[in-house]
Amino acid sequence: MSANRGEFTSRFGFIMAAAGSAVGLGNIWGFPTQTASNGGAAFVLAYLVLAFCLAYPAFMAELVIGRYGRANAVESLRKMSNKKWQHQFSFVIGFGGILCAALILSFYGIIAGWMMSYTIEPITTLAGLSEASTWLTSQSTVPSLIFTAIFMSLTVYIIRSGVQNGIEKWSKRLMPMLILLLICLIIYVMTLEGASEGLNAYLNPDFSKIFEPQLLISALGQAFFSLSLGTSVMIIYGSYISKKENLVTLGAQVTLIDVSIAFLAGLLVIPAMYVAQAQGLQIFSADGSLISGPDLVFTVLPSLFDGMGFMGSFVALAFFALMSIAALTSSISMLEAPVSYVVERFKLPRNKATLITSLIILTISIVIIFNMQTLFGFVVTLATEYGQPIIGMFCCIFIGWIWHRSKIIEELKNGYEDLEQGLFWKIWPWYVKFVCPLCISLVFLNSVL
Repeated sequence: MSANRGEFTSRFGFIMAAAGSAVGLGNIWGFPTQTASNGGAAFVLAYLVLAFCLAYPAFMAELVIGRYGRANAVESLRKMSNKKWQHQFSFVIGFGGILCAALILSFYGIIAGWMMSYTIEPITTLAGLSEASTWLTSQSTVPSLIFTAIFMSLTVYIIRSGVQNGIEKWSKRLMPMLILLLICLIIYVMTLEGASEGLNAYLNPDFSKIFEPQLLISALGQAFFSLSLGTSVMIIYGSYISKKENLVTLGAQVTLIDVSIAFLAGLLVIPAMYVAQAQGLQIFSADGSLISGPDLVFTVLPSLFDGMGFMGSFVALAFFALMSIAALTSSISMLEAPVSYVVERFKLPRNKATLITSLIILTISIVIIFNMQTLFGFVVTLATEYGQPIIGMFCCIFIGWIWHRSKIIEELKNGYEDLEQGLFWKIWPWYVKFVCPLCISLVFLNSVL
């Protein structure tokens, strides 16, 4: 079955694809915003610890489910089930994750479309086309429709080519490009006035804030969501991993890359905020809270780039190109989750399944665009604050309480013969069974209360 479905041809290919899924706008955009809003370096330290202590075990749970099942999320979970209620539960988890991924992509595509339009804006500005520049950054209905459709078309182009020629091939190209752009932008921003103050705020933690409940919950939520957990994405990616690979090592490497790029994003955005402040822009309110919040990337940073003069257009072009690439690496995985289900459930050719699935998601995006005030926030909340935590928690429960321990050992020993002698096996099963569901519940309760 795996031969027909496709399989990652190399360890590097999987790491780039999985890291690409994890490294999206949540890392490049969300992490720095969360850091600035939650005590700076104290949040960074809490995030790094929680990413490995709690998010990584949940991440591993989804990879194990996928590689064992060698199928889409629903079928992979069903293969682990023995009783009728377990089969029903597996459908709720698997299809719920697929639905969650589709909903996330429906609003994610809109934001990514804005990133693409902001990428083009510096070019029209340099060409003296001021009306076109205003239109591109207006976030009004027509440009939103056009660029959302363009972004979805790029995602479809990659997914329709399959695992090796689509997901793996483009992840190998896009991820190194993303990292290179990120490093170049960091180097440039560090040369500007105010950057050293931002660097100090980012790297020197106030240890008195580290154990504040809100900071810990926000850090755990960021670590959890940035790894694409609770969307069935890592289940389907896990199903494309060779049985010869060491899942424990692979999972740790992807987690490391994810948190490293989030850390690098903070090295870019936080100093850039202080550079903007040095140029006269108001970043923080009187009580020290971040003024722009999630809109930071569309308000403060463009103003910063404008203040750089001629060079600012090139920096803006590079920055929003970076954001667009980050969005594309994540959208690939979010479309693959429902496409894999449609291909295997309805026996459709991949090209046809990709087209049908993407058109359904694009239709949802269009409905959101025409009802932006009422639907955008609702869909974001439904998918990220309700859907992801619940599905992620259910995956951990499935691994910890339903699947037989002997089967888990057998699967993980593929590629890791000495599993039972390692530290991972002495800790991970208990984390997945008790700690992860509890902590995910705390994130969920914090979101809804």
